[in-house]
Amino acid sequence: MSDEILAMTAMQLRAHFSDRQLSPVDVASAMLDQIERLDSHTNGFCLVDRETSLALARESEQRYSAGTPQGLLDGVPVAVKDVFLTPMWPTLKGSHTVDPQSTLGKTGACTAALARHGYVPIGKTTTPELGWKGVTDNPVDGVTNNPWNPDKTSGGSSGGSGVAVALGMAPLALGTDAGGSIRIPSAFCGIVGLKPSFGEVPHWPSSPFGTLAHAGPMTWTVEDCALMMNVLTEADHRDTNAVPRRNIDYLAELSGGVKGLKIAYSPNLGYVDVDPEVEAAVAEAAKVFADLGAEVVRVDPGFSDPLAAFGHLFYGGAANAIRDLGPKKRALMDPELIKVAEKASRLSMLDYMGAMNESMALRERMAAFHQKYDLLLTPTLPLTAFKTGREVPEDWPSTRWPTWTPFTYPFNMTGQPGLSVPCGFDSKGLPIGLQLVGARFNDAVVLRAGHAYQQAAPLTDRRPDLFNAAQE
Repeated sequence: MSDEILAMTAMQLRAHFSDRQLSPVDVASAMLDQIERLDSHTNGFCLVDRETSLALARESEQRYSAGTPQGLLDGVPVAVKDVFLTPMWPTLKGSHTVDPQSTLGKTGACTAALARHGYVPIGKTTTPELGWKGVTDNPVDGVTNNPWNPDKTSGGSSGGSGVAVALGMAPLALGTDAGGSIRIPSAFCGIVGLKPSFGEVPHWPSSPFGTLAHAGPMTWTVEDCALMMNVLTEADHRDTNAVPRRNIDYLAELSGGVKGLKIAYSPNLGYVDVDPEVEAAVAEAAKVFADLGAEVVRVDPGFSDPLAAFGHLFYGGAANAIRDLGPKKRALMDPELIKVAEKASRLSMLDYMGAMNESMALRERMAAFHQKYDLLLTPTLPLTAFKTGREVPEDWPSTRWPTWTPFTYPFNMTGQPGLSVPCGFDSKGLPIGLQLVGARFNDAVVLRAGHAYQQAAPLTDRRPDLFNAAQE
């Protein structure tokens, strides 16, 4: 039964807990065993505390026995990226500069919401130091590898969470995204990941990366993503950037299909070089939407690459994150992080405000674009996973990660929802993701379209060879 448990979605687990076919303790045990079996290959987890996870699972089991389950996720294991505060575990953010004791006893907005709904935290997942790049490695925990091929990168910065979901170590995971950090590992690891509209999911403590930074769900199915959004969007007064609560039932909104939606399909945004296998897979996905009744129009959104402005804003955030650290602590950190942060610290106020101006202009352009088109469909990334332990692919013309994530970071600047859904595999067996972008606060439409696509072209039965080898 344990191999069946590992492949179950959160929705399936909830049903089996309710009818007493499964115990939260058995499920947590199975997933902890999976971590123990496989994580030496991938390094997705930086902290596993079996005793605490099983104690919380036993509390959940008692609630089910008493007929008093707690909320929407009682007993469901969730992997927590190690940037979210958890009161029982330290939150190091992959850095030797964080005092573990200073983080204990504190709860982030997302983990507070999950706790209200009875989740079972299964461990903390690996992140690059302070979540600063699109691959996952850090000075404390080392390198995180791809579940489909451990010689390749998992992506980042939520790389450990991507690994956890793909390998059945947890059906749900938390990620953050300030330039693609949910969508990049979702595409590379073959899972679903949503960067919600900025302010839709309360996020506290606030990120040093400012309004670029979003928190959101990473899951095996779009349905589970919607379930998790119903929890994560609950009010938290500590996030003063959060928009007023609209109390949308994202699960209930999934069923409408895409008939009548107008979808702009842009294979390259007008300026991106895309791997032919990625382009072909996303083109096939566009046909699926047309077959489902959407009006699919090939059109670019009409903006030029905002890379320079994004770099000012993002690396300005990195500089902000380490602004109070002296030379001794900086010497303990990822030297590439220090390089970009120190370079950004030399930007003038007008440089930064110029980047903000460009960001606002991009927001206005996309707001106007969505007056005509309900959704924008693109690849999530222009390539599949490359060699692990590197910031960029081999022989890449640039040394910095955003140059290979041109489909993700523009929509951090605009604050729009962006969903990555698996849409195929390349000739090496590595996953390919498609991205659906919606108007700000149209997260429900983005999820509905992603769900319709996943129902029509499911890849959910295909797991990494590593997952299958562990079950034999």
